[in-house]
Amino acid sequence: MHPDAAQRGLHLRRGTQVRAWLTRLRRSLSLRLTLLFLLLAVVLAVVFVYGLRLALSRNFHDVMHPHIEHHIDTLAAEIGTPPSIERAQALVAHLPLRVTIKGPTVNWSSDPDSDAASPVSRTGGRRRPAAHVRVLADGHRIAFRFPKPDREGQPALIGAVTLALLLLLTAASYWLVRRLFLPLDDIRAGAIRFGGGDFSQPIPKRRDDELGELATEVNAMAEDIHRMLDAKRQLLLAISHELRSPLTRARLNTELLAESGERVALLSDLSVMRDLIEKLLESERLNDRHAALHPEPTNLNALVSETVASYLAGSELGMRLAPQLPMLVLDRTRLAEPFYRPDQARARSTGGVGLGLYLCRQIAQAHGGTLSLRNAQPGLAVVVALPLQVGPERMGLSSTDSYTPLPAA
Repeated sequence: MHPDAAQRGLHLRRGTQVRAWLTRLRRSLSLRLTLLFLLLAVVLAVVFVYGLRLALSRNFHDVMHPHIEHHIDTLAAEIGTPPSIERAQALVAHLPLRVTIKGPTVNWSSDPDSDAASPVSRTGGRRRPAAHVRVLADGHRIAFRFPKPDREGQPALIGAVTLALLLLLTAASYWLVRRLFLPLDDIRAGAIRFGGGDFSQPIPKRRDDELGELATEVNAMAEDIHRMLDAKRQLLLAISHELRSPLTRARLNTELLAESGERVALLSDLSVMRDLIEKLLESERLNDRHAALHPEPTNLNALVSETVASYLAGSELGMRLAPQLPMLVLDRTRLAEPFYRPDQARARSTGGVGLGLYLCRQIAQAHGGTLSLRNAQPGLAVVVALPLQVGPERMGLSSTDSYTPLPAA
């Protein structure tokens, strides 16, 4: 591979990772709350440290500075006039102090390499004395300097420890926030199940807080919706069952009539009603999780081609079939029903009753698969996905139902 191409690929992957992280940041409530808490903690720490430093600085200048000046006067008096080098050496030996004496007769320094005569220094924007100077009556100048503490290596160590603690606190905060909002994942998964028509598993209630109350309310709402849908379905099925007998009698009586245009139209209407009732009852059987299927090894490509040739001859339909698809165990008689009609569902010319796609989806789900629809621009795209290995549980069968694949015809 060319080095430039490899470099571009590396940059592309990094850009993709950054975009994925930013997308996760925008969508993750836990991560955003953690970053918000961290930012708030940093702001509070900066304000607290600056305020404390300002308070101590003013307190030092107003309260401690006079005491230090008095102490310097005492040290200068102890050295004496003219300055005594022996006394200065004794002070340096007992106190953390540097002394420099300059004058007409005595010139001495406890640390010749240091610039003890510097009058001032700047710390935090304020002028502070680096050396406290006293001028004696005989013209000698004594400079007292307090050595700075040895901090070699300490800033790096303190910074590393602080960063490690900050990262640890951030990880702990994210874990706590993530654990706090863990019920939201259950509520989201439950909403997806309820939206797909699966009301068998309610949302678990993990805690007795606001999120627990929300889960309880969503479960109650799902139960009400399930009850209403079930009542509607039961009513429709009851009506369908009750209509089968009078519809059969009406068809028999109509067939006994003499040949006429009215007889043909009446038989056509009765056929539409019969198909509607049969499809409603078939959808109920597919909704039953204990419905018995009769699977057999099936060539999926041949099945789709046969279905298109039988039901969609002359229609503009595009198919994309993978030649390497293996043999699948399917219920051929149900899967071969029409799954796409270009005309409107209730058009008399096609005999549709508006349940074709619904039944196809029920059939796919009964085999452990899915059926999805999307806009092909132009046209309609129907995607049927079936698992390669289908067991009784994926087909909606109970463990006691028989499941014996039949040999290929």
